[in-house]
Amino acid sequence: MRRFTLRTGIRWKITVAIASVGALVTIALSLVVHSAARVSMLESAREVQLDRVQFISRNADAGRKPPMGAKLNDPELPAELRHKAQSGRRGTYIQERPRGATEVWAAVPLGNGQVLSLHTPFREGANLIPDLDRALVIGGLSAVIGGSALGVLIGGQISRRLRKAAAAAQRVAHGDPDVRVRDAVGGVVRDETDDLARAVDAMADALQQRLEAERRVTADIAHELRTPVTGLLTAAELLPPGRPTELVRDRAQALRALVEDVLEVARLDSASERAELQDVALGEFVSRRVTSLMPEATVRVVADEIVSTDPRRLERILGNLLANAARYGRAPIQVDVEGRVVRVRDHGPGFPEALLREGPSRFRTGSTDRAGVGHGLGLTIAEGQARVLGARLTFRNVAARGGSEREGSAAGAVAVLWLPEHAPTATGSFPILKLPQG
Repeated sequence: MRRFTLRTGIRWKITVAIASVGALVTIALSLVVHSAARVSMLESAREVQLDRVQFISRNADAGRKPPMGAKLNDPELPAELRHKAQSGRRGTYIQERPRGATEVWAAVPLGNGQVLSLHTPFREGANLIPDLDRALVIGGLSAVIGGSALGVLIGGQISRRLRKAAAAAQRVAHGDPDVRVRDAVGGVVRDETDDLARAVDAMADALQQRLEAERRVTADIAHELRTPVTGLLTAAELLPPGRPTELVRDRAQALRALVEDVLEVARLDSASERAELQDVALGEFVSRRVTSLMPEATVRVVADEIVSTDPRRLERILGNLLANAARYGRAPIQVDVEGRVVRVRDHGPGFPEALLREGPSRFRTGSTDRAGVGHGLGLTIAEGQARVLGARLTFRNVAARGGSEREGSAAGAVAVLWLPEHAPTATGSFPILKLPQG
């Protein structure tokens, strides 16, 4: 069962984190401030109420009638406060009513055993607490919004730096040796992104050095093998006719072809190859070359088009694709030309699954028969020559009826060459197009 994943940007993750923390802190502080303010107001109301009832008690001791609001032996006096006053102590009490305002009680004992009490609604809190809550809500929302905006700015900056680093790393992965992630990130503020960029640059430099060393070793070995292989071929020509001579000659020619292919791969890996461009009619060119390379193959030109390309490299790509189709596929082999697209199809078992997934790999043919011809460099060279032309080479299988496109159930392999609309220049780059002024 496929696991569901939610992809979000780091900008929004930081924004949500800051907003969540800000909201939690605001709620906690609001609750604390609300509770502390209410307690403070109630304590102040208690003291004021107690001062009032004491002042009234002095008049009551002098025989005067208590003013309006104060009562002697009030039956509504809370029992807790009554017991406290009857024991000879003064006190206050906060009475919470389910409906209505909170009342503040104060009671003092008189000399004749009576209890004088006074209670008033807590109106000051009823007016101030809602205003305080409203101010806390507005302040909290402002803090959350401000924090979110700050998170967007901070996260946006980090996200931009990471996107620049990812784009530069992609260019390095596609073979641009001059790109440095550290320079692409830039910026005045230094953070962990710069550490990541330096690490990627160091890794890219190390890989580039290793690949360059391997390419040089491969090229040197192939170059050194050229002379003895040429001598071996010359010596094979001097052998007397016979089956052993034919076997030696065939193996020597295969070895020479291998050496030449390895040298070509080394040159393509060095990214020093440049296309020599000419304008050719693609349909006519492919028809003539396929007829000379493989007469039994059929060519169908759906739509012809003039393209700017290197005829020698294009012929090399066609030859390798046709050779691969003849070696590992089955007849009939068909070549279709449609505009700038060339398709080479056979009716064999299809490309190996590893090639469809990872692309051509040198010295891997996908065949279990190691006694046959071929060394797995044909498609690698074709792909490298396509890169020099600025083209793209893709591979797929044609699904058999009732089957999938995987190897073994395919009804043929298809290699598709996509030639670019604008070919690379002599320097290997692409021309800058000037759009017409509208």
